[in-house]
Amino acid sequence: MNKYKKYKPIKFLGQNFLVDDNIAKKIVNSGEIKDKDLIIEIGPGYGALTKYIIEQTNNYIGVEIDQKCIDFLREKFGNKIILLNKDFLKFDFENDIKNIRRKFSRLKVISNIPYNITSEILFKLFENKCYIHSAILMTQKEVAMRLNAKPKTKEYGILTVHTQLNSDFKLLFHLPPTVFFPRPKVESSVFKLTFHNRYKIENLNNFSVFIKSAFGKRRKILRNSLKEYLLNYNINNFDFDFSQRAEELSPQELLTLYNRLRTINKINIQ
Repeated sequence: MNKYKKYKPIKFLGQNFLVDDNIAKKIVNSGEIKDKDLIIEIGPGYGALTKYIIEQTNNYIGVEIDQKCIDFLREKFGNKIILLNKDFLKFDFENDIKNIRRKFSRLKVISNIPYNITSEILFKLFENKCYIHSAILMTQKEVAMRLNAKPKTKEYGILTVHTQLNSDFKLLFHLPPTVFFPRPKVESSVFKLTFHNRYKIENLNNFSVFIKSAFGKRRKILRNSLKEYLLNYNINNFDFDFSQRAEELSPQELLTLYNRLRTINKINIQ
């Protein structure tokens, strides 16, 4: 009998199931779960992480889009867990768990993220960081390296800026394709994000558009990539070198530029 018979991955959902118990334990232990923590698992699948999470806490919510996985988890774990059958990108941190969240001191996220929607999930977490203490996430190794990249490197970009302005990043370990079914064609990495409010970002959506414009064409200097934001202002009177490229500036410098443009031009960057 095929030991992976229960796993029936759906390609368009980006499902690659973790099948190594030792790795699953290591990931869950990295979350440092405490008694008053509420754990949300994104896409629990067939429970590779779930079974170890509920060994450490009864405060578990799984957000799973695949009904077959929901049915399997309910049969296996019963009332030990709460399951929401929905797309995590449509999950509402304010209302979906309103009555539950208030009972706990910290909310933590643990997930083997579907690799095809990694960026969308990360932005969802950044947008809702006011609710979340930290997240233990597994992604494609290439993505993890981008999150912690330095300016003037090829990995440095939009995700880097958002990650470093909204959280503290800690790389935990790398994983080979052999610990998944089906095996992905890439290596994976597990890391921790601890969310903070160190930097004030006025209107995250507008800031996101601004950063996309700045990095839209990497070889363009900012005078050109941001020209739509500079139409109403003489940049010769602006104490800033617009001959630089976005990749040369730190996340904090890009945020400062965004705030200055909003203030001086009195415009709603969008």
